Amino acid sequence: MPLVIRRKVTLGVVIGSRAFFSPAPCADARRDVLAQLEKLGVDVITLPFEATANGAVQSVADADLYAAHFRAHADRIDGLVICLPNFGDEIAIAELVNRARLNVPILLQASNDEVTKVSVKERRDAFCGKISVTNNFWQYGVPFTETTHHTSDTWGDEFAADLDRFARTCRTVRGLRGARLGAIGARTGAFQTMRYSEKLLQAAGITVVTVDLSEMMGAAIAIRDDDPALQATLARVQSYGIIPAHIKPAQIAKQARWTLAVNRWIEDNGCDASAIQCWRSLQDNFGCATCLTMSMMGEDLMPSACEVDIMGALSMYALALASGAPPAILDWNNNYAYEEDICVCTHCGNYPKSFIGDTPEVGELDVLGETIGREKCFGAVKGKVKPGPMTYFRLSTDDRRGTVKCYLGEGEFTEHPFAMDGGIAVSRVPQLRKLLRFVTQNGFEHHVAMVRGHHADVVNEAVTRYLGWPIYHHGAEPEPQLYMPNRF
Repeated sequence: MPLVIRRKVTLGVVIGSRAFFSPAPCADARRDVLAQLEKLGVDVITLPFEATANGAVQSVADADLYAAHFRAHADRIDGLVICLPNFGDEIAIAELVNRARLNVPILLQASNDEVTKVSVKERRDAFCGKISVTNNFWQYGVPFTETTHHTSDTWGDEFAADLDRFARTCRTVRGLRGARLGAIGARTGAFQTMRYSEKLLQAAGITVVTVDLSEMMGAAIAIRDDDPALQATLARVQSYGIIPAHIKPAQIAKQARWTLAVNRWIEDNGCDASAIQCWRSLQDNFGCATCLTMSMMGEDLMPSACEVDIMGALSMYALALASGAPPAILDWNNNYAYEEDICVCTHCGNYPKSFIGDTPEVGELDVLGETIGREKCFGAVKGKVKPGPMTYFRLSTDDRRGTVKCYLGEGEFTEHPFAMDGGIAVSRVPQLRKLLRFVTQNGFEHHVAMVRGHHADVVNEAVTRYLGWPIYHHGAEPEPQLYMPNRF
């Protein structure tokens, strides 16, 4: 089975109706939503139009029919889109969800009335009907996702954008609920900041698969020189970036061996993301860095974090699911003169090249290379991240409270110069001091995952609505609520 991030999102589609309203909008809504999802490249599971009156769910019997159909395809369905072209039958909709037992995100849409068409035969009343459905969802303990406005047009651009965000949310929820993370090597003794709870992750459905670093080095050494896969990997390493002339062919070949060994282990163990012991055992005992390997995996949407930062890898994976773009792991690392809302985020050289936004240099680790010899440290991807919007996210396990916790926000990469080696991302975050105070006072790590573009709304919806992890969304207005039920 393909990894979640590589397969198309599949949504179940339901049209809810009340029998004494005009049936015409039901057919229109069905046609519109199916066309919108086709444009987005989303697969659809629903019953034929002829299966129920007006192609809609109008009774508990209809609900049972749809629920059975969805249960039969439960392994494929990532979420449900429920459209109310008129008031809808709230009990039938609630019973459908209850009987289907899918435990997936739900997008609930209600159609606009036209102010010139509110006669008995033309009115829709979906504005009111949506509230009746949501009241029943509350009683049943069913979480759901809102559209941008309370009502919208199924044919409109606004609903298209809502569907796109919802599909990304579904992919994020499904990906995180069953994630498999590879931990390659033991945590380096000095990096206590990378501690985490495997048991809390397993309770959330996330599995960590471990392997000793010596096994991986042995696997890399055992690869035959004439292995076609090694030659293909070598060609990719050579073309990935600009390699300085002083780098020897043997160093490049060693990097290709390591990359192929890691890729094979990741595939064999069905891992979605990984974290690797990046120094200094690999450099001392095998003779290369692992940054390039992680960079290339990230470019393929299989993110990898250094320092065996499993929670960083999971944070990167969440951003990849939400955005469909390669994420990176960075340090909150330097102030930028006396700029209050600008800082410098860095790492030695693991950024995917499209995260940097330009063709990178692939050279040696600078700090470690000065200590143990640069000839052992080839494989660092270097470059300054190009300006543009970005999203940051960090997950952590909190043993004191027995939960996974996180923070999230948006900012931008800037053009400000910074003459430091490695991967450099000068970043602007509004109210940066407030964010850093939250990070330090709540025990978060110095690592943070980032991705190009603004995708915080998708991550926030997945985490708060469907995963139930406590989150601080920096810069966002808190959602007014008394209590949000979640039966799952």
